[in-house]
Amino acid sequence: MNDAKKHDERMAKMTFASVYPHYLSKVEKKGRTKEELHQVIAWLTGYNEVRLQELIDAKVTFEEFFQSATLNPNAHLITGVICGYRVEEIANPLTQQVRYLDKLVDELAKGRKMEKILRSS
Repeated sequence: MNDAKKHDERMAKMTFASVYPHYLSKVEKKGRTKEELHQVIAWLTGYNEVRLQELIDAKVTFEEFFQSATLNPNAHLITGVICGYRVEEIANPLTQQVRYLDKLVDELAKGRKMEKILRSS
């Protein structure tokens, strides 16, 4: 089994609830809010506050998290490098979606304006 396949499987099995506190900590350390984090997650996935909390409480995997999401039609506009990977070149759709989320959280933490993060025209 090659490294990319192992990485993709690891991403699929990781729970969203295990990563969420890291996302929150990262953005709050940089002066952003939980509400802004939730706005970014809602933009990408279509999840509202209630649904997001249900998924966290259920400890769903990233695979389950993105299976029931309604991915934003502008998600393909998320480009750049995150964790050493160029997001627009990631072949595995689930891994790409997880990295989209990572990239949005990173942009939020770096102080980028919300309209830029949410890829509004």
